[in-house]
Amino acid sequence: MNLILFEPQDFVAEQQAVIQGRRLQHLLQTHNAEPGQQFRAGVLNSMVGQAELLNISSDQALFHLSLDSIPPEKLPITLILALPRPKMLRRILQTVASMGVARLILVNSFRVEKSFWQTPFLQPEAVHEQLVLGLEQAKDTVLPEVMLEKRFKPFVEDRLAALSQNSVKLVAHPGNYAACPRALTEPVTLAIGPEGGWIEYEVDKLQQAGFTPVQLGERILRVEVAVTALLARLF
Repeated sequence: MNLILFEPQDFVAEQQAVIQGRRLQHLLQTHNAEPGQQFRAGVLNSMVGQAELLNISSDQALFHLSLDSIPPEKLPITLILALPRPKMLRRILQTVASMGVARLILVNSFRVEKSFWQTPFLQPEAVHEQLVLGLEQAKDTVLPEVMLEKRFKPFVEDRLAALSQNSVKLVAHPGNYAACPRALTEPVTLAIGPEGGWIEYEVDKLQQAGFTPVQLGERILRVEVAVTALLARLF
């Protein structure tokens, strides 16, 4: 936890807030925190700065906040990701938040098992928890927007054009395609498939929507590795 991320419900006065639970245990066990210490802090979807620890017990910690800086800028990217396996989803949500993705769209695909959509890890509170962990890692405060699209064809045909407007449209897919570009500055919409990749029908539909297939080489990467590698390469 490189930043203590406060949420609106933590505030007990205008510049004072308390934490409990996981964040408190981290302070006690990792930092051996004592009153008077200063910590990097931020408020969810707001500013960052410093938090002075006023008092701490086994139940809660009280801070005085001084927030004077804006959080890191988001990457100008909409990431379209075929819904991964539930355990992998948690790690990817953290990665997406820590790397600064502005918008994540989880979509269905032929190779996505129907049971994946029933996982409790897709519940709003579970998604929020993993995103917060990613923000804390990266000293960020702004949550990425997360959307769920359970029907691939209607999403691509009816909604994708508006969501990807005025951006470089790329679909990551192994094959005899151009290499993924590097160090872009313009907005990007990137589609990454499931384990095993998109099926050809899905690649064709994305191409019809204006997406250009790109690849990272001969090695086939796990989805969570591909997400990190593609984001780092693009930006």
